[in-house]
Amino acid sequence: MAERKKLLLRLDPAVYDAIARWAADDLRSVNAQIEYALRNALKSVGRPVDRPTAVIEDDESED
Repeated sequence: MAERKKLLLRLDPAVYDAIARWAADDLRSVNAQIEYALRNALKSVGRPVDRPTAVIEDDESED
């Protein structure tokens, strides 16, 4: 697996808390939840990631 990029991300505390609650609901870490949200955002604007570096569960199949 390719080395993962490190990124310093400054978030409003309220945004972080909302992401942390969402992550807990989905049984993910905050980091995995942010990556999940970013991948979904990229996909929704027609810029999907070609090859994921790690398996991230796709919740869209439940809709």
